[in-house]
Amino acid sequence: MYQYTDFDRQFVRARAAQYRDQLERNLAGTLSDDEFRPLRLQNGWYVQRYAPMLRVAVPYGEISAAQIRVLAQIARDYDQPQKALFEQAQATQDKIGGIAAPALTWGYAHFTTRQNVQFNWIPLDKSADVMDLLASVNLHGIQTSGNCIRNITSDERAGIAADEVADPRPFGEIMRQWSTLHPEFAFLPRKFKIAITGAKEDRAATAWHDVGLHLLRNAEGDLGFRVLVGGGMGRTPITASVIREFLPWHQILNYLEAVVRVYNRWGRRDNIYKARIKILVKAEGQRYIDEVEAEYQRILTQDGAPHTITDQELARVQASFVPPALDCNRSDAEQKIARILRAAADDDVEFSRWLNQNVAAHKNPDLRAVTLSFKRLGQAPGDATADQLDQAAALADKFSAGELRVTHDQNLLLPWVRCDQLPELWREARKAGLARPNIRLLTDMIACPGGDYCALANARSLPIAAAITERYQDLDELNDLGEIDLHISGCINSCGHHHSGHIGILGVDKDGQEWYQVTLGGADGSDLSGNAKAGKVVGPSFAAAEVIGVVEAVLDAYVAHRTAGETFQQTLHRVGFDAFKAAANSARQITRQVA
Repeated sequence: MYQYTDFDRQFVRARAAQYRDQLERNLAGTLSDDEFRPLRLQNGWYVQRYAPMLRVAVPYGEISAAQIRVLAQIARDYDQPQKALFEQAQATQDKIGGIAAPALTWGYAHFTTRQNVQFNWIPLDKSADVMDLLASVNLHGIQTSGNCIRNITSDERAGIAADEVADPRPFGEIMRQWSTLHPEFAFLPRKFKIAITGAKEDRAATAWHDVGLHLLRNAEGDLGFRVLVGGGMGRTPITASVIREFLPWHQILNYLEAVVRVYNRWGRRDNIYKARIKILVKAEGQRYIDEVEAEYQRILTQDGAPHTITDQELARVQASFVPPALDCNRSDAEQKIARILRAAADDDVEFSRWLNQNVAAHKNPDLRAVTLSFKRLGQAPGDATADQLDQAAALADKFSAGELRVTHDQNLLLPWVRCDQLPELWREARKAGLARPNIRLLTDMIACPGGDYCALANARSLPIAAAITERYQDLDELNDLGEIDLHISGCINSCGHHHSGHIGILGVDKDGQEWYQVTLGGADGSDLSGNAKAGKVVGPSFAAAEVIGVVEAVLDAYVAHRTAGETFQQTLHRVGFDAFKAAANSARQITRQVA
């Protein structure tokens, strides 16, 4: 993991002290709410439907056990709603279309699709205490909000993936340092998100970001970046366009400076819905690319390429990402795996499933990457209790050199697990309730907090997620269905990435009622095709009571039409959208007749 320097630590602590001063002046009435609002947002403090919401940055998803324990402390000691606010919130938790709303909870952290961590109930007058706690372990909420360059995200297997061309984490850290409080880019037309991957399989959903970066080697073996610009979800889902097939790695900051500078100059500021860079790139096309290239050349020739990354600087940062020294038994990896598989046969079929679903290959054959599942019945997708966070930290200390990763799919990953420790890890993770073998299966869904917590949402996500999770508890059925990405958003802002789900569900408002739009065939870029695309809408929106039947009908159609070994996406593509649309609409009619 990157080791903060004295400057880094002083900077984060000074920021926390500055925030405390701002908060105290606001509470004393000498700094108005309007004046305080941009200051708290710059530190990740929103005010949501009922209470403040804190968003904590986890750059490129990498987090330590010590940091996780502080998040657990915050969840346990500070994520506590005020009685009046909680009673008001509970009073709104009526059924939607016959689906019982899950009880509102507190004492949780929530993992997001952009490798951040959120809390929903921290009282604002306690927020400075929380910032001090975060700073004590080099965490903060800087640039998790506002029209600036947000948290840099990456593949959760960065640095360990078997299919990796180069480790993206050092570049992610260099970009973090370059972008943090960048004076020119503090007030962009709209928020700006960068994702980076060094693997052949895109597990970072790069095409759905304002800028997506792929590390690769050219024909001569030189390392560089493929640069994609203009991706995003929301009202106008667009996948990013490649504007540079190959950029030498040492020029990436100079080129990013040009990309963002042209956007800052020409991006829409008169219409919030047309302010993202995707609209500029779509509208201007080649003209935008030409302006970026011209600006890049000016930066190189006139400005002297001030952000060129030297070999020495890259080596300095790379030194923080050396694999941990592990007590690996250097016996043949195949023999270890054979012993593990024998243990699986003797112990529990669920262990075999866990090996298949939750354990991934590693570039070191003695090691594996293991995903802890935070998707289970009775708990919102991506939520983690204080106890679960502590348990995850203990597992990381014992089995993963004290390191974890926040994943795009709202789970935690242990990146440094020895093969011979997999059985013991499974047993301990199962006791903690974190070993459900459903990674990449239907119930490993992505969902935003939706209308239960978010002031922007049109509908609730969590009751729909809970109902689907309850319906699909049978592991045999889940395994038979295979890998299916189900994504749920409570509004068009798409925090649940519904556009990229194989099955996407979007909450919409119809005359003050909660309805749900269903899409099919979306992809984030990590499937076998490698292509990111938005799903296609299935007709008019559905009432809440109809959604479960629609999902069932779509999956039944898949089972009926698939050939041996065929995935949901492959069957949908071969059979065609109309057959699945007909099944969904037929389910709607059946539900209405029964009602």
